[in-house]
Amino acid sequence: MINLDFSFAVAFYVIVVLGVIFALWIIARKEKDKDLSLDPKYIWFCSVCTYTYINTREEKISTCPRCGSYNKK
Repeated sequence: MINLDFSFAVAFYVIVVLGVIFALWIIARKEKDKDLSLDPKYIWFCSVCTYTYINTREEKISTCPRCGSYNKK
């Protein structure tokens, strides 16, 4: 039988849990760093309220989500 001190067992458990959390954080961070690019034709600028928004539909006229005014490219 292996004799363990209680404080050593708690410290070992905490280190293992923190190691797993750190490994999951590293894995999630690598997935987050994927190449995200946005075509400038989808970025719209409202001429009334100066709000910048994204509209992925290819239209010549877009409606501002904040003020509802119509904008054209």
